[in-house]
Amino acid sequence: MTLTGTPFLLLTIVLFVASVALAMAQWSGRPARRHPEAPRRRSGGGGRRGGPLGALGHFATILFCQATAVTLVFVLVNNSNQLYETWGDLLGTSSHVRAVPVPPKDNGLPGDKPTPGAPAAPKELVKFHAPDSSAVPRSVKQADLKGKLSGVDGEVLVWTPPQYDDPAYKDKTFPVVELLAGYPGTSSTWFGGMEVTRQLEPLMKAGQITPFILVAPRVYLLTNNDTGCADIPGKVNAETWLSRDVPQMVMDNLRAATTANGWAVAGYSSGAHCATRLALSHPNRYRAAVSFSGYNDPSGEPSSLVGKDPHLREVSNPLYLLSHAATPPNVALYVTGRRGDGLEDATALQHAAHAPTTVTTFETTGAHLISTWHPLVVPTFKWLSTIIPAP
Repeated sequence: MTLTGTPFLLLTIVLFVASVALAMAQWSGRPARRHPEAPRRRSGGGGRRGGPLGALGHFATILFCQATAVTLVFVLVNNSNQLYETWGDLLGTSSHVRAVPVPPKDNGLPGDKPTPGAPAAPKELVKFHAPDSSAVPRSVKQADLKGKLSGVDGEVLVWTPPQYDDPAYKDKTFPVVELLAGYPGTSSTWFGGMEVTRQLEPLMKAGQITPFILVAPRVYLLTNNDTGCADIPGKVNAETWLSRDVPQMVMDNLRAATTANGWAVAGYSSGAHCATRLALSHPNRYRAAVSFSGYNDPSGEPSSLVGKDPHLREVSNPLYLLSHAATPPNVALYVTGRRGDGLEDATALQHAAHAPTTVTTFETTGAHLISTWHPLVVPTFKWLSTIIPAP
């Protein structure tokens, strides 16, 4: 049973109600206060309702009530923000790094620079199944991917637009948006709390938004650490996982775009930092990026391994990447934030950008929460549709 979704929530509600009922039953079973003139009755120390054992029972019930109440609050908060999906993520006992090989040179997506006469690489075929998380709509499929280049193992959630199975589009490839969660966060957040498919599917059917394939890979890879979506020698190849293994799997198994003009990446919080950084680092793989309340300096996330390494911290900063690029990357950025929470970083990127790089900023006023980013999904995907049109 996953930590997110209805089943575990119902279990915690039942346990909380049971704890309260037990406490009330114990309280109603207490003996009435003795009248001062009533004769005293002898009672052993181990009586059913009194003595040390009785007091211990009442104390245990109080602890049970507190534990179930705290658990219920945690589950409500976790379901709202989908911070942890598995017990392993919560307890810090799971790692998704199988190995940390040195990634080979990145030549970009295969459709941008095809090599004449080169044999096609074997495809990374996967089996899709229903999502593990009950918080994810059943129209979403899950693949359990073992990244060949990164050495990372993790789930990847995939949703295809309404037109994908339309016979009129049977020979068409579809653009893709990778969706990145913050830290801690789960691959299901965009489909659960952000309700991206519920918000976008009717607009795609109506032709108001580009019919994108939506892909949400796991980003929480190391125990109690944010990877900063970077390749960190000897620790993790998060950047290679997100920008190479996951896109390759999508292109091998779906009718997905094979050029950078058909790919975008979006994220919130630390995932927003990752989205901006990946797009600026790999303009040969992404045409656009959407950032909800992100930051430039990797140390904006205290648990970031990148933020603790002076060199990685400098070269992983999107502002550094933009200002030190040999040529301005052909990337469009949509960056949102409120004052003190990303807006200043967005403005800095806008000031540093030179054509063909474009930076659109939007000021928010809400807290650093899913409830602030949820209403931004539709307008940002409408903007994204002007950058990456329908097939």
